[in-house]
Amino acid sequence: MFELRLLCPEGRVEPVGDALEALDALSLSVEDADAQTDAERALFGEPGMPPPQDGWQRSRIQALFNTEALAQEAATLLLAQDFFADCQVLGVAAVPDQDWVRLTQSQFTPVEITPSFWIVPTWHEPPARAVRSIRLDPGLAFGTGTHPTTRMCLRWIARRGEAASVPDPLGRTLDYGCGSGILAIGAAKFGAVDIDAVDIDDAAVQSTQLNAEANGVTLKAGLPDQAGGRYQTVLANILATPLKVLAPLLCAYVAPGGSLVLAGILERQEDELKAAYAPYAALEVSDREDGWILMTARL
Repeated sequence: MFELRLLCPEGRVEPVGDALEALDALSLSVEDADAQTDAERALFGEPGMPPPQDGWQRSRIQALFNTEALAQEAATLLLAQDFFADCQVLGVAAVPDQDWVRLTQSQFTPVEITPSFWIVPTWHEPPARAVRSIRLDPGLAFGTGTHPTTRMCLRWIARRGEAASVPDPLGRTLDYGCGSGILAIGAAKFGAVDIDAVDIDDAAVQSTQLNAEANGVTLKAGLPDQAGGRYQTVLANILATPLKVLAPLLCAYVAPGGSLVLAGILERQEDELKAAYAPYAALEVSDREDGWILMTARL
């Protein structure tokens, strides 16, 4: 394979990218051409917030093609276009053959939730001290155990499960916004037997079903209208803005004496979440990690 390398100002990135897709580029990557220099600037905002600007001042675009001829032809065609003004062709270079599967797998190693509870990709063996583990590979939906919000939710589940003296300490459980299904699967690993996992994304529902089967656990995955009745445990790892909107709905799902567990919240958003839930529940911070917080309540 061959890589066509371009340099484009901010306003040219989108039309050049569209043109490369039309020219059958296999993939595109866009990077800050001024990264690691004094001219570098942040592009992406915090979760739930708009980005500070649409693009970098100068972007390096890399387009992958099957052959050198296709890459050279794309460069020639781009040079003839008006929208390519102020852009540069940096060159065409061969891409060394790599074992891309192995390279991807090397980035995902077992994740410790507690000393005895781990998230383990299928290409690794569980650590010797893992009493429980979730087998999970990167996929279509959010939730591999690498993000602090996921780890905090799973730690809460594990601590509740390990400290309990009853077979089903979590009771009937709802994972609202299930993504990969990792929280619902975690609940099942700690004894929950009546679990609903719901998401607005069909791909997430499918991912949850497949991951549950791979882990040998039983749960019901579906769209949000599948949730119904009251639950002893309600888990929602989303983001602060939708969590605020969902406050009355999520609290209505919690059975008397049950637990509400919320994540996807930045430390600076603590007070606004408490205010949003005040009519329904008294939220408290139960865990913190890397600028994120876990908030819980007993109803």
